[in-house]
Amino acid sequence: MAGISLRQYQIDAVNRMKKGCILCGGVGSGKSRTALAYYYICNGGKLDTDDYVKMKNPKNLYIITTARKRDTCEWEQELSPFMLTTNLEVTLYEGLKVVVDSWNNIKKYENVIDSFFIFDEQRVVGSGQWVKSFLKICRNGNFWILLSATPGDNWLDYIPVFIANGFYRNRTEFMQEHVVRNGYVKFFKVERYLGTRRLERLRNSILINMDFRRPTIQHHEDIWVEYDHQGYRDICRHRWNPWENEPIKNASEFCQCLRKIVNLDESRLTMLLQILEKHPKAIIFYNYDYELEILRDIGDYFYPSLEIAEWNGHKHQPIPEGERWIYLVQYNAGAEGWNCIRTDTIIFYSQNYSYKVMVQASGRIDRMNTPYTDLYFYHLKSRSGIDLAIAKALKDKKKFNETRFYAK
Repeated sequence: MAGISLRQYQIDAVNRMKKGCILCGGVGSGKSRTALAYYYICNGGKLDTDDYVKMKNPKNLYIITTARKRDTCEWEQELSPFMLTTNLEVTLYEGLKVVVDSWNNIKKYENVIDSFFIFDEQRVVGSGQWVKSFLKICRNGNFWILLSATPGDNWLDYIPVFIANGFYRNRTEFMQEHVVRNGYVKFFKVERYLGTRRLERLRNSILINMDFRRPTIQHHEDIWVEYDHQGYRDICRHRWNPWENEPIKNASEFCQCLRKIVNLDESRLTMLLQILEKHPKAIIFYNYDYELEILRDIGDYFYPSLEIAEWNGHKHQPIPEGERWIYLVQYNAGAEGWNCIRTDTIIFYSQNYSYKVMVQASGRIDRMNTPYTDLYFYHLKSRSGIDLAIAKALKDKKKFNETRFYAK
């Protein structure tokens, strides 16, 4: 029986890991296998041998991941080298429970005790139900680790993990010790943080960075397109929704209207078609259903031989395999949890508000086993106020805030 194959940087990360840590590695760096290797050695397995060493009385393993990773059985493939399976009838370890489930169902595991949890694609941000369930699981004496390519944009993102590690009793204690709020704005805004040296020390104590050097080179190019200047000004001036023929009610609707007037411009589609002439196989990320309707028409009107498949809230189709194809992926549905090594091109038809989502989306083709060295990422954007503001937020590695944009 062969041993378990890991790259040296993965072995180094395993040796530095501990309970309550965040394993931080870029998209496609092999965090899943590294996390399972850590579980394996924590339960008596050995990596420094040519033969598989059976674990001794291993803890039950619960993997909380994205719905897509659960449905595509990606974790089952990673489990197999460790002789682990979710199927109790064929397991090497009698009675060992291995569960792979999505974050949507994390509440089901609040009462689990004395087990090992791997929380994949970090979702414990804020103070919602997922965070509450996460903290209950951690307080039940379970061994746990987190996996993330983008662990936190600011100190507030680390609050749940800090609490779970026992650094703070609750969110209130953290806010009292470290956060000064700006009292001159209606919405919550941090004026500054206090005690940042301690925060840095705590973060460094739990953050395990994987020394992963990619063999690929990412080429990002901004493709500038036009937009309806007059229509854009009318929405800004009159605060009127031309599609619903009624006043705009809030910041979210205001931004959605501006984005729609910008994204519907024909020049965006024209530039997309020019890119597809050069790259016959491409993944296209989009935000809204009206963009999807435009993209669906490419095959009917421009490339009859073009194969089109989709992954969104309506369809879950596989990636095409022909000579000329596009894969239309909605950000929220498919920015993470899958990969493709059949193309070297991603086109962002419109920008997403979240820097993390954009990073995750870019990682779909940047994998260790890709046959390509050069990867191409095309960002379609206009010089409208809304597009430039989103682009600035992404450049600063932040999430675009509709309320702040609306208040300007």
